[in-house]
Amino acid sequence: MLGGAAVLMSLLAPPGPGPVPAAASEPAFTSVNYAVAVDESASLAPEDMKAEKAAAARIALGDVSSSSHVTVFGFAAAESGDQRAVDPVCPRTTLDAAGREAVGACVGKLRSRKKDEGTGTDFPSAIRQGVHELSTGTDPSEPRVLFLLTDGEMDVTGSPQYGDPAHREAEGERQLELELKNAAAQRVQIWPLGFGPAPDKAQLDRMAAGGYQKGCVELPSARPTAGKVSGAKDVGPMLEKIFAAAHCLRYEQGPSKRPPATLEIGISPLATVGSIVVDKGDPAVRITYLDPSGHPVPTSGTYRESRFELAGAGGPVEALRITDPVPGVWKVRAEAAEGHRSLPVGVSVLWQGELRGSITMDPPSPQAGQKTTVTMRLQTREGYEIKDPRDYEGLRVSSELTGDGFAPLELRLADDGKAPDPGKSDGSFTGSVTIPKSASGALKVSGTLTASGLSADTRSEGGQIAPGVLPVTTALTLPAADTHPGATVTGTLAVHNTSSSPHTLRLSVADLQPGLLSITPAQIVVEPGKSETREVTVEVAPEGVFGDRLGDDGLRLGATVTVVDTTDSGRTLVRSPLSVRVTPEPGIWDTYWWAFLSAAALLALAVVAALALLRQRRSRRDPFGLVLQLVSEDGDILGEHPAGHGHKQWYEFAVVEPHRSPRIERRNHGPYAVRRSPEGGAVLRRRGAGKTRLPANGRVPLTEALSLSLGEETRTRTRTRTPSDRRPRPATPDSATATAPATGEGGSGGYGSYL
Repeated sequence: MLGGAAVLMSLLAPPGPGPVPAAASEPAFTSVNYAVAVDESASLAPEDMKAEKAAAARIALGDVSSSSHVTVFGFAAAESGDQRAVDPVCPRTTLDAAGREAVGACVGKLRSRKKDEGTGTDFPSAIRQGVHELSTGTDPSEPRVLFLLTDGEMDVTGSPQYGDPAHREAEGERQLELELKNAAAQRVQIWPLGFGPAPDKAQLDRMAAGGYQKGCVELPSARPTAGKVSGAKDVGPMLEKIFAAAHCLRYEQGPSKRPPATLEIGISPLATVGSIVVDKGDPAVRITYLDPSGHPVPTSGTYRESRFELAGAGGPVEALRITDPVPGVWKVRAEAAEGHRSLPVGVSVLWQGELRGSITMDPPSPQAGQKTTVTMRLQTREGYEIKDPRDYEGLRVSSELTGDGFAPLELRLADDGKAPDPGKSDGSFTGSVTIPKSASGALKVSGTLTASGLSADTRSEGGQIAPGVLPVTTALTLPAADTHPGATVTGTLAVHNTSSSPHTLRLSVADLQPGLLSITPAQIVVEPGKSETREVTVEVAPEGVFGDRLGDDGLRLGATVTVVDTTDSGRTLVRSPLSVRVTPEPGIWDTYWWAFLSAAALLALAVVAALALLRQRRSRRDPFGLVLQLVSEDGDILGEHPAGHGHKQWYEFAVVEPHRSPRIERRNHGPYAVRRSPEGGAVLRRRGAGKTRLPANGRVPLTEALSLSLGEETRTRTRTRTPSDRRPRPATPDSATATAPATGEGGSGGYGSYL
């Protein structure tokens, strides 16, 4: 599969026309400047050179932003005055529609060097060329990425520019170190990809570590690393992993099967844009994409709340780019005509997403010296809770408490199930801190979420140092609930006003897309000296608001209920997390399941009785045990043949060698067939001549010279069926597929490991 680059570039491409769903903002993408250096040295085998060219073509010809640029060049070594180390192949090209077509043609100029062209491997010259192309006349704020496709073995021993032959190897090492430092200074990342049976892994690692180390996020997974492929079949997955790491994408490799087949791949609820990559192997394979609801989606334009754009439909690899994809398990249906089913079809997905968080302090207005608990809960950008820890794998959470009268305090928030965290791997990161006794006035707790492939999100919550006694105290009780669209969740708010004046409290739902949950009453007035308990109701939005996202297993809404004392300078009295699981309204089955089961039981009894009658009827006609005798014109028995179980009670046969050594042989779709007669004896069926009764002591003609009669049965009717009795089962396309070698085939997607 060589689709990783195409998908990355598809992800970076500007979105096409169409309305933006109200629930989501348009994902933002930046253009990329990158260069591809392809090793042309003699140390590479022909098949590795072919794989390098294919990789370079996929990188260069992908669907990228029209403002991105790419440069492609080959390199080996200059071993005489009329040779050069670098072969410019594709000059810097803006990757609009015309540019992509031009690059597709020039990549074909890559080739292995001949002996008289300089066949060494000059890494310093290759890196120097790549850095020059990426840093000259380009925007330094845009990512600069150099992909180095090589066998990882530097050889400049034949290059005069490296000095005396005895010292060329050392000089090459020195110049390589200088060029790596220059790449780091020019903010050029180097991502080597090793080809061949034994690439120099240490050399590849050295070059990856020598370039610019800061990636799209400050995480180890975004730091340049070296990859290795052992053959052409590994190029696609490895390229996708490298692209995902270099550009902070999530990557999942799905199953592989020969067509016709349906493959499954999962798309996370965090994804704002993703591309399903299909390695068809054969360009003649036809692909249909189905969303998690089973609906076929278009390959261009808008469908429901998602936007689609297909690239590479006429080639062996295609990619469907989806903006605002519906999360869940997508299906890829692969179909092909006979003669185009020998190669497996593989599927994978690359995606970018947004991870949101909500942060709370409990209590929100603590006193100096009091301990407060800080919770940061993970959500999708619409406010849905995240159920699968794999969606935020590699997440880094950092938090800090600041305020008047004390130095900033770093907080440790964890989702490990250890106090004060209530549950492990539930998407809520919790920690506690004691407010310094010197604190006075305002407080602020902030938290930042960072993960590869997910845009960083920072949340903060302000508070105030509380006096010794608050004029109004509250206690909110809102249980976590399982409910349906349009339903309500009821709780209580206990309030106590110790002051001599009324206080107005404002209730609201925060940290959630507007319209999904609402709370009533929105305002409460507490009279002086009054203590009371008020009923609070949270209402869930109607089903239509959730659209396709409300699947059979429902959604979890993660919100924060806030109670603010507007009379006391807007002091926050309550910030309480609320979790509501919303599932579709139960259907008629869920309501009347008992009636359906009772009816099904009665129906099953009727079916059992009918089947018993049918079996009895069939057993009376089953030809098993009949002995078929072939009789000559003179009445001599020329041979006997025991009948087996028939096809639909008919045992089909033919007479072979009727003029030399006549005998009966079983033949599927033969010219003759027999079955038992309920009145005794048997019935003979001739093709084109109807049916004839065959009495137990009689005979009927088969040919001009041969007749058929029944002999004495030699088997009991209750004999267990043996393999030789069974009718051979014709091969079908499905059975052929099932018995084919399993090499390269996988199971279904969910979404697995990420970089």
